[in-house]
Amino acid sequence: MGHRDYTEEYDEKKSSIVREILGFLLYVMMVVGITFFIITFIGQRTYVSGSSMENTLHHGDNLIVDKLTYRFSKPKRYDIIVFPFRYQEKTYYIKRIIGLPGETIQIQDGVIRIDGEVLQESYGREVMKNAGLAADMITLGEDEYFVLGDNRNDSTDSRDPSVGVIHKDEIIGRAWIRIWPLDKIGVLKHQ
Repeated sequence: MGHRDYTEEYDEKKSSIVREILGFLLYVMMVVGITFFIITFIGQRTYVSGSSMENTLHHGDNLIVDKLTYRFSKPKRYDIIVFPFRYQEKTYYIKRIIGLPGETIQIQDGVIRIDGEVLQESYGREVMKNAGLAADMITLGEDEYFVLGDNRNDSTDSRDPSVGVIHKDEIIGRAWIRIWPLDKIGVLKHQ
């Protein structure tokens, strides 16, 4: 009789270990699945390389990009967006939307004009020295956006022919949360 109790106890422990292993594997698969879903459809981690968005974002900042918002709403002026650089794989730019579809943009003497009106903004780090393509009026198409870096004199943006205007379908998402450095962690202010 003692022998049977030992066997039953052994079988119970064995099935308990198997249940724990299966439970753990199921947990890991759920975490991987949820992570994949979030990265694919909701958010993506990226980091800032360079100084084109100073003083808002700095070299080495790690961000979470919101990939969901623009599926349901249109990008807005002053949103900080992420989009791929057309001429180099796995290179992404982070810039601020200044001009919206249908608007006319022109930069004269460092002043941004939208449809002839001076843009009131506080994000430019200093007066722009180079208007680039925007020295002449640029009229944006129905899905085109004009973007600038906040560090206007050290930014390759819509003023440069290598970037030009950005089409809505090129926008990966909106910079949402800074996750590094720890002392600057938090939701980004877009306006």
